Amino acid sequence: MTELAKTFDPAEIEQRWYAHWETEGLFHPDRPGAEPWTIVNPPPNVTGSLHIGHALDNTLQDILTRHARLQGKDALWVVGTDHAGIATQMVVERQLNERQDKRTNYTREQFVEKVWAWKEESGGEITQQLRRLGCSMDWANERFTMDEGFSKAVLKVFVDLHKEGLIYRDKRLVNWDPGLGTAISDLEVETREIKGSFWRLRYPLADGSGFIEVATTRPETMLADMAVAVNAADERYTHLVGKQVRLPITGRLIPIITDDHADPELGSGAVKITPGHDFNDFEVGKRAGIAAGAMLNMLDAKAQVVQVADELIPDVFLGLTTAEARKAVVAQLKAEGFLIPHIDKDGEEHDAEPRTIQTPYGDRSGVVIEPWLTDQWYVDAATLAKPAIEAVRSGAIEIVPKTWEKTYFNWMENIQPWCVSRQLWWGHRIPAWFAEDGSIHVALTEADAQAQAGKGVALRQDNDVLDTWFSSALWPFATMGWPDSSYPSPSGEGQGVGPLRLTEPALAGRPHPNPSPEGEGLNTLHGRYPNDVLISGFDILFFWDARMMMQGLHFMKDVPFKKLYLHGLVRAADGQKMSKSKGNVVNPLGLIDKYGADALRFFMAAMESQGRDIKMDEKRVEGYRNFATKLWNACRFAQSNGIGASSSAIAPDATLAVNKWIIAETIGCVQAVDLALADLRFDGAANAVYQFVWSRFCDWYLELIKPVFDGDEKGSIDPESKLVAGWVIDQILVLLHPFMPFITEELWHAMGARENDLIVAQWPMADAQSIDPAASKEIDWLIRLVSEVRAARNELGIAPGVRMAVHVLDASSETTARIERQTAAIARLARIDVATGAAPSGGALQVVVDATTFVLPLEGVIDIAAERARLIKGIEAAAKERDALAGRLGNPSFVERAKPEAVEKARADHADKAAEAERLSAALARLG
Repeated sequence: MTELAKTFDPAEIEQRWYAHWETEGLFHPDRPGAEPWTIVNPPPNVTGSLHIGHALDNTLQDILTRHARLQGKDALWVVGTDHAGIATQMVVERQLNERQDKRTNYTREQFVEKVWAWKEESGGEITQQLRRLGCSMDWANERFTMDEGFSKAVLKVFVDLHKEGLIYRDKRLVNWDPGLGTAISDLEVETREIKGSFWRLRYPLADGSGFIEVATTRPETMLADMAVAVNAADERYTHLVGKQVRLPITGRLIPIITDDHADPELGSGAVKITPGHDFNDFEVGKRAGIAAGAMLNMLDAKAQVVQVADELIPDVFLGLTTAEARKAVVAQLKAEGFLIPHIDKDGEEHDAEPRTIQTPYGDRSGVVIEPWLTDQWYVDAATLAKPAIEAVRSGAIEIVPKTWEKTYFNWMENIQPWCVSRQLWWGHRIPAWFAEDGSIHVALTEADAQAQAGKGVALRQDNDVLDTWFSSALWPFATMGWPDSSYPSPSGEGQGVGPLRLTEPALAGRPHPNPSPEGEGLNTLHGRYPNDVLISGFDILFFWDARMMMQGLHFMKDVPFKKLYLHGLVRAADGQKMSKSKGNVVNPLGLIDKYGADALRFFMAAMESQGRDIKMDEKRVEGYRNFATKLWNACRFAQSNGIGASSSAIAPDATLAVNKWIIAETIGCVQAVDLALADLRFDGAANAVYQFVWSRFCDWYLELIKPVFDGDEKGSIDPESKLVAGWVIDQILVLLHPFMPFITEELWHAMGARENDLIVAQWPMADAQSIDPAASKEIDWLIRLVSEVRAARNELGIAPGVRMAVHVLDASSETTARIERQTAAIARLARIDVATGAAPSGGALQVVVDATTFVLPLEGVIDIAAERARLIKGIEAAAKERDALAGRLGNPSFVERAKPEAVEKARADHADKAAEAERLSAALARLG
């Protein structure tokens, strides 16, 4: 047994134990014959640093991994990072800019070399931070999405999908970032509310018979308008359908068409259609029979105005930015009489109506995103989605919480083609080669492409790279070495190249129920596919989770994971979303420095309630640091009284009711935690063990077995209680380990010599045969009696040290027997002595427990009259405030107009005052 320090210091033990676990290879799966259990981490960007969302996501994963390991499973947590095409290229380009240098001063190959050099020197900071959080990942097999082996899988998937017609090249609208010069995904688009304007324009009919009115927030795009749409049911425009309008400025003739996109209830009911610069208009254009190749594109890659096909845009607009073009277009429309003025409520005339516009911005570049018509590579997501939809519908994949299924089905059943090409240099370069005749040759190597094209045909490889979501969609199987069949990896230690290096016997796994024709299914991946569970933020359900389902089912012929757990966001204390611009971002590393990783982890688990958002509350984190300190002090108390490590995982034999009770309570806690973790109720599991440790074990059991002091001589804890207490502490440490790994490992070794580290100990068994119901009922009765007496004494202001007599009325034979057996405990914990005879007349405190009345005379203990007056005054004051708050809450004007936080505070204050009035009334009644 190692004597514990007086003060719990998280920083010292965290660094020491993590280094020990990793050095000893305890995160590595190495249990021959054990059931394999596998989870993969959502690979963070190699440029990233730990944020509060990472802390939640990885804490939940680590809880399940450590729990599986304690259950004896061969647990593997696959770890790795994403090459993060845009983010990483930006980091390296920024470094070049600081030296007055730029990317274009280098060849593509030279720049990529610089990125690799940056990755080796500075990349992966987040992996060190994940260690600080306590993540028990298999670092010996850390992967990277640009590893040689992983890259091989990415190229194979692209080529195979292309052969099957599931990847193709097409001209469509994309989210174009003019600052970065690349297409980006929806997840990389940040919508901001911007003060803008709403212009009404008058388009003249080509036959000179009049005008049609349209409205827009982007008047500059009228330079590329291709139609005006009205609703077929809108009788105002029936006579105009099929006619043409002559566009102002360019003079181009465009048709008036019908489409349901035009809402008769909005504006004039007529809308301008610019298929090359608006996603809705693009679909309208397609329905109108306009081919994508014929759609006009009036912007270049930097979002500057360029000439369109008919060369009718005046030179004065060419080269302008969209903002400059907007001013110039509005000015000319106004000058030529095509701008309809807006009349405000005061009768004043303005060019436009002020509007708040939802405007897309690039989350990295900070510039306005343009819908831009360009040639890109697309995946036929609709075809790949069908098996993934069926997998969830059939239960092959269980989504938790189930409420997300509706959102999943809605999105998947209406899925659009997936743009997978990006205009970058860093990433997986698309394996496609262009010939001068316009033919495209997709192959794994240039030699294969040349063989397709024919000898002597000049080829040029596509400059684009693949979207990082494309490569990360392969994470559950490409990290395991697919498509290579060689095993184990011949690569060097920890390089993450080639198949995952695992102990061969440990991977004798489940047979594949539906192996692929090429034999690349479960048997190749040694029982590690499908994964047991995936934990993910709901915000990447479609960007990552659904795409893993699609690719996994297509290439592995099985689901990538059996369960998908979607957690919510960690929000600021006021419920707002955290953002740097709001200044409300919380740094988890700062919280770890202040309170320790265990406290932060426990907060995350205790607050995670099946996908609901978590409100950040530093006080709660501090509270869980206090919980760790309480456990530390409980173990110090145990050490000082000769309580040490248990020699058995089975509960010791017990004869004393208090020991039988704590054994039953321990088993109940194990059962509660088991059920909660099976249902992925992290909050339920955390709170079950928290309440047991704090209340049942520390506050009651240790008090009940605490040695009695008799004069100067210190008593001792009986041998049976020492054995039981040591066993309970061991059970607590194992139960708590997935949530608070550092302190539990430290205490595990401090309590006595161990054969193994706690991280690989045995999970408790909930043995119901060890429960004695009668003993449990007796101690529960004792706790209720002591609690009621303490509360009543406290309400009347009786000092804790004052001893009082108690007279027992109407006690059953069972209660009388309990009192006799527990007399010493009652006297010590409640500071009362059982008296014989009838209770004296006069004021008395009365407590009723199970139909038995316990009367505590107050004469000579307190001034009864003064106490009665104090209570009455307190009741009146509390009731007055309660009723005033009830009046405010009953006023609809207050509830509807006040800030939500003010209403919530009023409700909380009302509940507090109502409870106070009730409590004081009960105390007054007890005076008799």
